[in-house]
Amino acid sequence: MTQRKKITTVLFDLDGTIIDTNELIIQSFIHALKGIAPEGFGREHIIPSMGQPLTMQLQHFSGRQDVASLTQAYREYNHIRHDEMVSMFPGVADVVARLHAAGIRMGIVTTKMRASSIRALELLGLYKYMETLVSLDDVEHAKPHPEPVAKAIQALGVEPSETFMVGDSSVDMKSAIAAGAIPVGVAWSLKGENHLLEAGAVHMLHEMNELLALCGIELEGGEG
Repeated sequence: MTQRKKITTVLFDLDGTIIDTNELIIQSFIHALKGIAPEGFGREHIIPSMGQPLTMQLQHFSGRQDVASLTQAYREYNHIRHDEMVSMFPGVADVVARLHAAGIRMGIVTTKMRASSIRALELLGLYKYMETLVSLDDVEHAKPHPEPVAKAIQALGVEPSETFMVGDSSVDMKSAIAAGAIPVGVAWSLKGENHLLEAGAVHMLHEMNELLALCGIELEGGEG
């Protein structure tokens, strides 16, 4: 068996991957699209498109080209409810700290805006561990285009083949593959494991601490 290259770098998507903003996002859409989206519009319509840029999603749901007022309504609601509705997925704080202690380089690649990304990362104490942040503001082409993942890899000066891109959406997997990184899915994705495996996920995390073993870091005391 050929020895797999050592992983030096882990890039994370933000929403739905390391921070649980799922309910906040769903409620923000429902609020912004009240009286605009068709009757019966709800979470089952929103979940499949999560991970795409906000403008694109609002255009899709409203049937409008100009969604400036909807974007404003979404952002206002999202801003007010943010701190009470945002949390980390189980094990994230511990795993990120351990990866950092082991010398693994880390960064964020998200379709969120820069300001709201920093706000969430600082709120949860994760920002200090991230050496780069590629947000929607920093790219011409959002995921699934390779640009966001490639830009993070370039910023860190690392090898794509030694880089994991961890995400909860097919756009994360596709952007990783196109940039030459290794796509890693999270089984807690609202879209489901199969959605990520079909998009090319090479590894699937059922618990966050499985990432340590994938990076060659031993779990102390045989924790499961």
